[in-house]
Amino acid sequence: MIRTTAFKLAIVYLLAFTGLTAFLIGYISYNTNALLDRQLDATITAEINSLTEQYRRGGIRQLVSSVELRSRRPGASLYLVNDFSGRSIVGNVAGLLPGSAMDIPDGQPVHVTYYRLDGDQALEYDAIVRIYALPGGFRMLVGRDIAEREEFNRVIRDAAQFSVLVMVALGLATWIFVSRAVLKRVENVAATSRHIMSGDLSRRLEVTGSGDEFDDLANSLNEMLARIEALMIGLKEVSDDIAHDLKTPLNRLRTRLEATLRGPADATVYRDAIAASIGEADQLIQVFDALLRIARMEAGSSGDEMVPLDAAEIVEDLADLYEPVVEDAGGVLRKAVDGPLPIAGNRTLISQALANLIDNAIKYGLPAGEDAPGGEQRPVTIKGLREGDEIRLCVADSGPGIPEADHARALQRFVRLEQSRTLPGSGLGLSLVSAIARLHGGRLVLADAKPGLEVTLILPARANEKKAVEDAHDRGERPAG
Repeated sequence: MIRTTAFKLAIVYLLAFTGLTAFLIGYISYNTNALLDRQLDATITAEINSLTEQYRRGGIRQLVSSVELRSRRPGASLYLVNDFSGRSIVGNVAGLLPGSAMDIPDGQPVHVTYYRLDGDQALEYDAIVRIYALPGGFRMLVGRDIAEREEFNRVIRDAAQFSVLVMVALGLATWIFVSRAVLKRVENVAATSRHIMSGDLSRRLEVTGSGDEFDDLANSLNEMLARIEALMIGLKEVSDDIAHDLKTPLNRLRTRLEATLRGPADATVYRDAIAASIGEADQLIQVFDALLRIARMEAGSSGDEMVPLDAAEIVEDLADLYEPVVEDAGGVLRKAVDGPLPIAGNRTLISQALANLIDNAIKYGLPAGEDAPGGEQRPVTIKGLREGDEIRLCVADSGPGIPEADHARALQRFVRLEQSRTLPGSGLGLSLVSAIARLHGGRLVLADAKPGLEVTLILPARANEKKAVEDAHDRGERPAG
């Protein structure tokens, strides 16, 4: 228990509260006593001045009369007048312990113990007194009983003792609160961490909804855990994909080589087998490169620099590049670009994504150079436009399309739908485009083009640089990027 954070925090709070309370009580006590001392001194001084004036006016008789009158009043004031021999003339003080008024220096306030008769008993009290020497050898004592100040000090002492009990209670309450409220959250983090280390990546930290620092920490850690889980799932998927989907081409490559070895030793046959094997190996290398690039982009560490650029330029350049390719395939390329389209991204990756989409549109939207119904050429449309804070880069074809139920599946790695199994490919094209979109903070959306498939790459626009690009466009300049 002593080693727990709750116990240590309780001790720290207890010491801090006790120290603060002791300081406050000491400060109040010291300043209050100082104030009372000043008030006592001022009262005694005023009494002495008043009685001295009485003596100057009427001599010893008037002084005795005034002292006798004041001595009968209820209160804490003390009076005593002695003659030159030390004998008491008048006053309400029976005597001092020890000694007498003759032993007290003139003019200085002195703390003394005095006694006065209460019936047959002589009771002792504490007081602050001053002695004033009068002409003719008389000495006058004026003072104030300090029982009220002593009572105040007693109250302060009692308050200090009570405060110790209160501090102990607060320390225990703090310990209970920290143990049950705070350390419970810490123990939850430790327990969740142990489950995660045992392999359960689906566990998450508890979020109570209080909005405190622990909730902020839990939300941040949960986001990190979700990201780690996604990366681990992606790694497992890549491993499974490599194990299952690349096994077939490797077996096919091995079978071809074995068949060649078992056949006649003919140089032409060997050259054909080697050429076919190199083609298979190149295709496998391309698949591996695509897988690695997808994995790096999904991990957010592709190493590609993001710079300001105009996506309209990329669309224009790709349209010029692919227009003759589409015509050779028996189609027609249509473009619609509403620029400028300012984004922050990597020109090579964006170009590769759009090129993959155009290649798919040619491969699946222009089957064997067929014309559309009515003898028209099948169109491949590439568009670039801005909608609010989003830039949309669309590629649409007029082929058979993809059923809506298969849209999500089509974005997965190595997925090849029935209508594409007879065509060459690895099933990584849309997966790579989707990874590029996520890397740029966007997404990839598939829709029915009626007929055909429309694939839209949606990227966030650079809203803060919109005006600069438009100004450059108005001046006829080529926008940055």
